[in-house]
Amino acid sequence: MFKLPLKLEKSLENRKQQSAFRVLGNGQNLFDFSSNDYLGFSSSEEIFEKTAAILKKHKLERNGATGSRLLSGNHHLYTLAEDFLTAYHKVEAALIFNSGYDANIGFFSAVPQRGDFIFYDELVHASIRDGIKMSNAKSFNFRHNELESLKSRIKMVNPENADVFIVTESVFSMDGDTPDLKSLAEFSSEKNFFLIVDEAHGTGVFGEKGEGLVQQLRLEEQVFARINTFGKAIGCHGAAILGSNQLKDYLINFARSFIFTTALPPHSVATILAAYQHLEQTGRFQLQQLNKNISFFKEQVKKHNLETSFIASDSAIQSCIITGNAEVKAASEKLREEGFSVKPILSPTVPEGKERLRFCLHSFNSEEEIAKVLKFLR
Repeated sequence: MFKLPLKLEKSLENRKQQSAFRVLGNGQNLFDFSSNDYLGFSSSEEIFEKTAAILKKHKLERNGATGSRLLSGNHHLYTLAEDFLTAYHKVEAALIFNSGYDANIGFFSAVPQRGDFIFYDELVHASIRDGIKMSNAKSFNFRHNELESLKSRIKMVNPENADVFIVTESVFSMDGDTPDLKSLAEFSSEKNFFLIVDEAHGTGVFGEKGEGLVQQLRLEEQVFARINTFGKAIGCHGAAILGSNQLKDYLINFARSFIFTTALPPHSVATILAAYQHLEQTGRFQLQQLNKNISFFKEQVKKHNLETSFIASDSAIQSCIITGNAEVKAASEKLREEGFSVKPILSPTVPEGKERLRFCLHSFNSEEEIAKVLKFLR
């Protein structure tokens, strides 16, 4: 068996020395404060049974897609699911990708062109960053959630006669906070810039029916593209880029992560459709319970005088800063010993000194669980 090249061995050793070495964990019977399953959809028997019924009805009880969507993999469930997404999210068109990662690298590697400019919030997802690296456009970050920083960066570059793309998220995955989307949308519309919003952690969490923050704020007409992923609150797999019919046509022709990959199997697409139907019909009850739990969690944080340790957030992500990889890992382990799954977020995933425990809240967490975990944290 070949050994790793020496440089790679050293990289692994450095990770271990920094207490940042990653390993795959095993599922345990712990109180869940770590998964992205905000509404409990991933374990919904109703969605599971509805998915099976959809597959049977459309005679698509198959194990695989057999090819890319441009070859043999574009079964008609895609049309049903994308039409449903289009109506649900009040947009002209939706295009399903295999994952949020695929959607982001597909979009950013294909849409911004040489000579264009991309300005992105410094805390956007790794998948957005990776897509931007693959683009021929010039890119610049701006300070987190600071519109004036964005304006300053644009003035420094002065991108005349070029297309400008502004990128943010509706909910940031590490801090759980949200940008001033209204101001960003107004600024982008005024300057004829293209605003892109990643709704990964907003889908299923914001809006009357979990439509996301863009629709809650009624900004659909001012956003060029939305990336909505299904592996979090929707409880299944895949993602969609929402935008105009022209954008969909362009992505089908030029997004390499869409063109050159085997399509999702019928079961995955049927699950997306079943989960969205559930969200529309009865999911608002889980959404209401999630919002109650978020409010209760914040009340308990205040009760235990932990406010200065937590990043301000109204989302399902609540992060407690505990500086140092070793320290935050030790805190996570102590909570695990008490029966709670709360993941430590280490540097370099977050900046050094900003390590944290990330609490992911769910509709199925009880008030007793929330009160206990924060009592142990204190």
